[in-house]
Amino acid sequence: MNNPGLLREQKRERFFFIALTAPAIVLVGVSAMAPVLWILSQSFLTLTGEATLSNYEKILSSGLTWSALGVTLALSLCTLVTCVVLGVPLALALASARRRVANRVLILIMLPLWTSILVRTYGWLVLLRREGVINTTLASAGVIDEPLPLVYNFTGTLIGMVHYMLPLFVLPVYAAMRDIDGNVVRAAASLGAGFWRCVATIILPLSSSGIGSGSMIVFIYTLGFFITPAVLGGGKVNPIAIRIERTLSTFQDWGSASALGVLLLVLVLIAGAMFLAIRRLAGERVQHA
Repeated sequence: MNNPGLLREQKRERFFFIALTAPAIVLVGVSAMAPVLWILSQSFLTLTGEATLSNYEKILSSGLTWSALGVTLALSLCTLVTCVVLGVPLALALASARRRVANRVLILIMLPLWTSILVRTYGWLVLLRREGVINTTLASAGVIDEPLPLVYNFTGTLIGMVHYMLPLFVLPVYAAMRDIDGNVVRAAASLGAGFWRCVATIILPLSSSGIGSGSMIVFIYTLGFFITPAVLGGGKVNPIAIRIERTLSTFQDWGSASALGVLLLVLVLIAGAMFLAIRRLAGERVQHA
């Protein structure tokens, strides 16, 4: 039987914690939802304040919108794949290392996040441009005869985005791998499983929640990137965020810019829902296994 006194105490504690978090929830909710609702309303208004659907008709019938959408998805997917390829082995190495060594390496990994994204982006511009450090070093060593096109293109933009997002991907993956019971891995090794088999059948499935969380962070975050494509893309890489800025700065068309913002928001929501569904399916598969 349930203890009435214990139930009352649990309700009192629950109410206390709700009361503590309510002001922050209200503040964050209002500050987050108010701009979204304003943009949503602007997307259905003309310059004279009349209700219309022409803003959506304009952006959906424009080839520039679909081109920007394709560039946005390509950048996000390539950034995600690169972060997975680089981040999973790095997280595995950190999880296998001694705690003190892992903590020191994590500090080095997190250092870029303590610097302004604008400073870091211009730093990559100095490194990647035709007369930059990388091309100058390669030319001096006789490796190349002409400077490599490393900036003002898709490649340079991708490098800058991976540099920013890799630490954010590594952290949840490292946390998930660190929580894996070492006895499970040692038991598999004692039964004859090699290193790669342990990684494929034990470590990766048990750390799938961290990989999924990191992947969702990387993909959704990069959908709205602006500074890195603007600086390293040199006007040749134009995702939706840059398309929105140019619609405002060039045409002062708040309706179309707001409609593009709503399109980007819908894209983020779809991506979030897909990642959550994939994580749920992966978690169920791990439990059944």
